[in-house]
This record gives sequence, C-alpha cells and structure tokens, in this order.
Amino acid sequence: MQRNNCFPPQEFRRDDFLISTDREKIDVNMVHDYLVHDSYWASGVTLEKVTRSLQHSLCYGVYDCREAKETQIGFARVITDFSVFAYLADVFIMNSYQGQGLGKWLISCILANPELQNMRKWMLHTRDAHGLYQQFGFVVGSDPETYMVYRPQEQRSPSLQ
Repeated sequence: MQRNNCFPPQEFRRDDFLISTDREKIDVNMVHDYLVHDSYWASGVTLEKVTRSLQHSLCYGVYDCREAKETQIGFARVITDFSVFAYLADVFIMNSYQGQGLGKWLISCILANPELQNMRKWMLHTRDAHGLYQQFGFVVGSDPETYMVYRPQEQRSPSLQ
C-alpha cells in the first residue's frame, strides 16, 4: 500500500495491542473481507474500491502483537482536508476482540491526532454505535434540513447544460 508522505506514521501501544497509521501495515484483504462479510454499510464493496479508499484516507490499523507477527484486528479511516473537515469511516474491531475497550481507544487515538485538531466539523454515520461516539462528544445532528446526500448510483446521470 502506498504511504502518505505528508505526515510520519503515528503508533500507540497498550498492553499487547498497537494502533498505527502506517499504511504499509494495513492488511487490505482483511479490511475488505470484514467490510464485505461483517459490516452493514459496505457489503458488496469491491477490493479495488477498498484499496482506492485506503490510498486516499488517513488509515488506522489495530493490531494484536501477542504473536511474533502482528495480526490486524481492527481498522478506521478518516477522510479529511486536514484543515476544516473530517469524516470518520469504516470503523471496526473484529467481533472476537470486542469488549476490551479497543474501539474506544481507537477513537481516542484518532481524535488526539495533532494533524486533526481544530477541525470545524467531524461527521460519521452509524446505525448502532451512538453510545461509543457520544462518549467523545459526537451528537445527532440538530439541523437535518441542511443535510443532503447525493448518491449517483441511485440517480440518472446529470445532464451537462
């Protein structure tokens, strides 16, 4: 995986676990497999789309370091301009590792990133993890009439005028 050369990778260690922004460590096939088979938001996504999305995002891998080789057990990515806006996406911890506070630790590492401070707005979509994100100050949007979505795959192509 091509490395984002803008910022040096960050690493955080806790007990036998590691969180890293080093793209070279990301197991793209593991992330793709989880998204396709275990997520409600990305089932059916192609490996090519996952690979491309990782190349254009700030990625966080979560790793179990108890064995000689680190094993990826979680992931998140931030889509951002590093100035005004950040979108948190594809956050997961594998089911067998849930309940150990790893998701909470992951979000705290992301929000502590010096390059992501002073954002005007963070966004995310979740169907079932409101409690996790509310611990960090995320709230359900209070102004739904200003929130719009464009999904080109559900629309006919716009004509050029």
